Amino acid sequence: MASKNLLALVVLLSVLGVSVAYPKLIPTLDYYQSKCPDAERIVRRVTEQYVSRKPSLAASLLRMHFHDCFVRGCDGSVLLKTPKNDAERNAIPNLTLRGFEVVDAAKTALEKKCPNLVSCADVLALVARDAVAVIKGPWWPVPLGRRDGRISKLTDALQNLPSPFADIKTLKKNFADKGLNAKDLVVLSGGHTIGISSCALVNTRIYNFTGKGDFDPSMNPSYVRALKKKCSPTDFKSVLEMDPGSAKKFDPHYFTAVAQKKGLFISDSTLLDDLETKLYVQTANEVTFNKDFSDSMVKLGKVQILTGKNGEIRKRCAFPN
Repeated sequence: MASKNLLALVVLLSVLGVSVAYPKLIPTLDYYQSKCPDAERIVRRVTEQYVSRKPSLAASLLRMHFHDCFVRGCDGSVLLKTPKNDAERNAIPNLTLRGFEVVDAAKTALEKKCPNLVSCADVLALVARDAVAVIKGPWWPVPLGRRDGRISKLTDALQNLPSPFADIKTLKKNFADKGLNAKDLVVLSGGHTIGISSCALVNTRIYNFTGKGDFDPSMNPSYVRALKKKCSPTDFKSVLEMDPGSAKKFDPHYFTAVAQKKGLFISDSTLLDDLETKLYVQTANEVTFNKDFSDSMVKLGKVQILTGKNGEIRKRCAFPN
C-alpha cells in the first residue's frame, strides 16, 4: 500500500509540473532472491573449487575487488578488455592481478542458471568474500544489485589506485575521496596479511632510498637485512611475503609486523605516522580485526556503485554488451 501511495504521489507531482527526485536504489541482501535464489550458492561453489586447489588466489581476488572499487566504483570495470589494451587491467598496478578465470567461471555458471540477471560487479564482490572465507578468513554480508560499467580506462587506474609508495596524508585523501575514513584505511590495509609482492617494489627502499646507497630509516634494520638476502640490488622478480611469516593465514599478524617497523611498502609503514591509524596498528586483535574488516569491506563494496537503469548486466565479464 505504501508503494502505491508513493507512486500516486509521484504521478500527481509530475502532472503538476513539480520536479521529482526518485528514491535512489541501493543494493540489498535479498536482491536476487526471487529472480535467482541460487546465485550466491553458485558463486560460492565455483570459488571454493578454485581457491581450495590454489589458496593464494584468495589474496588475488580480494585485491581485484579492491582495485575495481577504487576506479570508477564497484562496477566490474577492472574485468573489461579493450581492443587497444588501454583498459584498467592494462595499467601497471594491475598487471599482476590474477583470478580473472574464477570470476569468468562463476559468471558462466550463473548464465546457465539465470541468464542476463547477475552483474559481473556482483560476481566479483561475492568471489572476493567467498575466497577469503575459504582460507578461514572473516565473512561479511554482500549487498547485491550493482550493475556493470561500460567504460574502463588505463589512465583512471593510474590516477585512482592508492600507491604502495604513498605517505599517510595521500592515502587518507585517496580513501576519503571514496567515502572511506582513516579507520577503513588501516583496517583494509590489514588485507596485506595474505598475499605476496616482489623485490621490484622494495628494491629502492632497501638499497638506495635517497640516492646515497641507504635504506628507508622507517624500516627495522633487521628486516632490511632479511630483505637484502632475498633481493639483490638488480633483482626485481623474486617473491616476497607481504606479511612475513604469516602470509598464508588471514590474521592480525600484519599489524604486529607493521608495529615492529616491518611493513613491506611505504604505504604500510606510514600507518605509524598518524595517531588514529597507529593506535589501531598497536591494539588490533583477531576479534576486533575480523569484525572491523567485515564492516569496512561492506563499505568498500558500496563505493560509487551503478544501480537502476545505469550501466548494464554484461553477458561476458571481459566485454560490454
